[in-house]
Amino acid sequence: MKVLNPLDICASPDELLRVVDNPRHRAMLKNYRRHAMLEVAGRFGEVLDPGMLVDHPVYRIFESGKQLLLNGRGEVAAYYRDFELSGATVFGPLEERMAVADWGLALESHFGCHMRGYQLAALGVEVGNLEGFYQLNRWVSSFWPFDENCLLIGENIYENFASREVHMLNEADFVTQERASALLDPILDGPEED
Repeated sequence: MKVLNPLDICASPDELLRVVDNPRHRAMLKNYRRHAMLEVAGRFGEVLDPGMLVDHPVYRIFESGKQLLLNGRGEVAAYYRDFELSGATVFGPLEERMAVADWGLALESHFGCHMRGYQLAALGVEVGNLEGFYQLNRWVSSFWPFDENCLLIGENIYENFASREVHMLNEADFVTQERASALLDPILDGPEED
């Protein structure tokens, strides 16, 4: 089993940025890349910055067998607050395919998420050790539409709930929020590369 590396959140957009020269496509890829890193670094407030999202974003999330519609900046902000409290913020692709078009981005991802046993139990996932260290893997498809100014209109996330697998990890392989932030903050706070 591949163990999640938070830096892999950049792999797909970086791969496309090496070959895409369309200015609109590059701007959307850069927006997505920053957005994803901010989420995994736990810097959710910055995702809501005016230069990232439209004034009235709409998120459609189908996850954990539930449907969620977030209509507007306030609902998206509340979702991010709850997400942060869940402790499920260290996630990223184990493998991924991404495509860019004039309308936005499409992704198919085999995602991993690092969670403690008690965090998984709170989501209704049975685990053997509530204090244990785990990686939850699952397949997710997502679509990210952008407006004419390359601002994110919303996220459309579809989890294949039946694909979930839970793997126990050694504590040394477990990525905490602090460790993910330490890896991603220097990239986020450094000079923007073209």
